[in-house]
Amino acid sequence: MMRFPPALSPGSPTRLGACWDGLGVNFAVFSANAQQIDLCIFDPRDRREIARFRLPEYTDEIWHGYLPDAEPGLLYGFRAFGPYDPANGHRFNPHKLLIDPYARRLTGPISWSDTQFGYRLHSPRADLSFDRRDSAPSMPKCVVVNDAYEWEDDILPRVPWHDTVIMEAHVRGLTMQREMERNPQPGTFQALGAPQMIAHLHRLGVTTLELLPIQCFAPERYLIERGLTNYWGYNTLAFFVPHAGYLASGSPHELRAAIRRLHKAGIEVVMDVVYNHTCEGSELGPTLCYRGLDNATYYSLVPGDERHLINDTGCGNTLNLSHPRVLQMVLDSLRYWANEFHIDGFRFDLAPVLGREPYGFDQGSGFFDAIIQDPVLSTRKLIAEPWDPGPGGYQFGNFPPGFAEWNDRFRDTARRFWRGDGQQQGDIAARIAGSGDLLDRRGRRPWSSVNLITAHDGFTLEDVVSYAERHNEANGEDGQDGSADNNSANWGVEGPTDDPAILELRGRVQRAMMATLMFSHGTPMLLAGDEFGQTQNGNNNTYCQDNPTSWLDWRRAATPEGQLMTGFVARLAALRRAHPSLRAARYMHGRHRPLPDMPDIGWFGHDGTPMGVEQWTDETFHLLGVRRASTEADGTLDITYMLLNPGGNDVNATLPGPEGQWTLLLDTTQPERAAQPLGPDVHDITVPAHGLVLLAFAPGGDNAGEDAA
Repeated sequence: MMRFPPALSPGSPTRLGACWDGLGVNFAVFSANAQQIDLCIFDPRDRREIARFRLPEYTDEIWHGYLPDAEPGLLYGFRAFGPYDPANGHRFNPHKLLIDPYARRLTGPISWSDTQFGYRLHSPRADLSFDRRDSAPSMPKCVVVNDAYEWEDDILPRVPWHDTVIMEAHVRGLTMQREMERNPQPGTFQALGAPQMIAHLHRLGVTTLELLPIQCFAPERYLIERGLTNYWGYNTLAFFVPHAGYLASGSPHELRAAIRRLHKAGIEVVMDVVYNHTCEGSELGPTLCYRGLDNATYYSLVPGDERHLINDTGCGNTLNLSHPRVLQMVLDSLRYWANEFHIDGFRFDLAPVLGREPYGFDQGSGFFDAIIQDPVLSTRKLIAEPWDPGPGGYQFGNFPPGFAEWNDRFRDTARRFWRGDGQQQGDIAARIAGSGDLLDRRGRRPWSSVNLITAHDGFTLEDVVSYAERHNEANGEDGQDGSADNNSANWGVEGPTDDPAILELRGRVQRAMMATLMFSHGTPMLLAGDEFGQTQNGNNNTYCQDNPTSWLDWRRAATPEGQLMTGFVARLAALRRAHPSLRAARYMHGRHRPLPDMPDIGWFGHDGTPMGVEQWTDETFHLLGVRRASTEADGTLDITYMLLNPGGNDVNATLPGPEGQWTLLLDTTQPERAAQPLGPDVHDITVPAHGLVLLAFAPGGDNAGEDAA
């Protein structure tokens, strides 16, 4: 066992966290209001506290000290001394062991206990009372690490935004029920990087894997007591630590190895990150880290009522990114993942919170300014979830250049359009064109719109066409959680059915929606499992369901229907790659003319003439045609024509000019139908009910694009 000195030497405040330099470990932790911070050392065998040192120096609000001869593997935590004065926002309690905000690894789970609360849980004085029980036995311990890893020739794929196809996936849900060679541990990063998984992503044309939170998170106590858990992971405990539940051996190198394998295959990895709140909850929540170190600084407090926390997140607390040290922690965390794990980008949960200054949301806030000027982070893919429950919380279209944004307008409009709702043609046209009406300013490009039909939060694609109502009873909240407004339809029967007519219709609508997603300008995002008909049985809020409800059922992928849909999605991706007009790098407004009589984008009715004002507002109008044309740097001209018919009847449509020959690339109602050149005298085509048709045009009769299709 290590022999400890009587006291720590001063050390340095420069690097926060526990930093090993080969001769010892420097400890540094921020707290503006603490009066003393102690470092506690624990025995790795039985987790007993075996030494305690006062951090001897306090420099620029950083407490620091140096422990000579300490090495990676050392277990530690902090205790903070100061006023317990909730009325003024201070909740110091040295009886509570605290996690280092900059910890790189934790060992042991949170064993929920009343001792983790700074106050007596059942006291009539509530959080104004004080709890003197030691929380250390029920707390994870921080571990000093050495991050050295041999990346060899790993290169970030850096897929251009306009070529990007995202798949959103949950590490555990994606891999738990997938049988693979070499027997990687299901539900872990090992399985994520398995050859079969990479081959599946390749087949689908996925360039970028967006993972639900993989930073260390903690399930809420009330969920554990109900036999549930926080499955999604939007409840961060430690911003620098990979979630232990996704590590087969406990080593973070498993994540690095998975990323290396994905990068070698040309696939990017984007992390969904939660910097808007922590798992400590409201002022009545536990004291695990930030609350105990400096509640009044780490969290936003209600002005004039500092006992209570501002709850712009709907999760009980809001991180105070207006404070430079809290902002520094977030930026340091992002750079750590980018540099030490070669992460390709970040999707920011509840992103308006990150840009909300005391006076409101500001796209020039400190957070956005810091990200955009950062030489590392500004080169990564940056994606905002542009809404939160707070005041002025819907900010789609208002994020600064450099950020892409989840587009819920695309989701809702596409669902309503293919459900057959009236007067959707104008809105669906704007979404197909990359939502330039909302995003085309300050030099932003179509890729700024992350188009989606489904995501983890809500119905799967199969459930969008199978359920008119949510069915969340398994969550134990009387079925009232999750959104009641899903823009879905069951097409005749609520839930599963054996009726072949209903199943055929549901399949048509699913394929039409998927094609709309893949053939619209912007960045398409698929939800893992939609490619083979994954269902959650009508549950649109599976945040607490770590079970087959949420795990992908790969048996469905092996069914004839699943194989058909998987092949169809792969074909959509291939067509998108082959036709630049479907993935334009710049907005099309009809002002540029690739051919003298052909603007880059045009909208047509069933008679092949440009849409008139009355057609855009016609309640009974359904068929919509969009012709897009782009010219590549080498002079190659690509022209496509997409016709959408959400109605219940087939429609005969006249093809617009000029002279040339069309090739039918895709008919979503006949997904296995091969590409078919149409004769030069063919000027009409039937667009089936609930169907989407895509054609390519070759001036002068050249069948360019047929082979690519």
